[in-house]
Amino acid sequence: MRLVFAGTPEFARQALLAILEAGHEVVGTLTQPDRPSGRGMKLQPSPVKQAALDAGIPVLQPRSLRLDGKFPDEARAAQAALQAWAPDVMVVAAYGLILPQWVLDLPRHGCLNIHASLLPRWRGAAPIQRAIQAGDAASGITIMQMDAGLDTGAMLLRVERPIQSGDTGASLHDALAADGARAIVSVLGDLDAGTPPAPVPQSLDGVTYADKLQKSESALDFALPAVALAQRIRAFDPFPGTTMVLPGIDQPVKVWAAQALPADHRLAGAAPVPGTLVQTSREGIDVATADGVLRITALQKPGGRRQPVDVFLQSYRAE
Repeated sequence: MRLVFAGTPEFARQALLAILEAGHEVVGTLTQPDRPSGRGMKLQPSPVKQAALDAGIPVLQPRSLRLDGKFPDEARAAQAALQAWAPDVMVVAAYGLILPQWVLDLPRHGCLNIHASLLPRWRGAAPIQRAIQAGDAASGITIMQMDAGLDTGAMLLRVERPIQSGDTGASLHDALAADGARAIVSVLGDLDAGTPPAPVPQSLDGVTYADKLQKSESALDFALPAVALAQRIRAFDPFPGTTMVLPGIDQPVKVWAAQALPADHRLAGAAPVPGTLVQTSREGIDVATADGVLRITALQKPGGRRQPVDVFLQSYRAE
């Protein structure tokens, strides 16, 4: 297949590499403009851009693809390049720009999206994290024929993956990135063989939206149940992370791991105000919540590193 690839982060890079390994001809890539990163805040290429350059593939980085938008010259240049590349299909994975209708219509087989959820659940920007946060039993990959809506296109392939009790946003991301790479190679192989998967319209039932992650969501609200807080901590690892305030430390500390204590370990009698430190031990820092106790087992002081709670408490007790 002759294709254009549009994507930006590591999740997309893995798909691009798998497509190249499968022998498809990637004639061009679209990715987000370079962003400042690191201590020096120097401009850094996206993982997809770096992989494309390493493979000798042309790269475009328009700030918009809308011909009537804020950057029409960049959009027209992208349009001219895409028309010259004449792809059979465009593969899209976490690109970060909305594709206008002229892009959707340009490839012979349209545009295929690798989405990290079991659509129609968790359309939108942060499906991996929102699935863990919500306590879903499973996530997965959907290969979708893109249309003008937000993740509303017909489904070509769905691959389910159970969410394990220890999964974090990072671990589930990595697993689904590998699943997505295999899934898109499978669908492209079917297209190339002339036996494309039959498109299945998404159900109108069970639609949910995965809002973009915000740093403002980091602070833990102990007025929530302990189970919900534990899920949030796992979901937001590594970004945006979760934080709490501890007595004796001026700035919030990051919380990287915690567990909701089982029912037989919960507080007897009158429960303290949510957010109260119940006890500290080598096993964890126990905090009262709206429903039981959250045991925090890994933390990070401002400017420090992640530490298991027993190491963290060695210095915390001295303050």
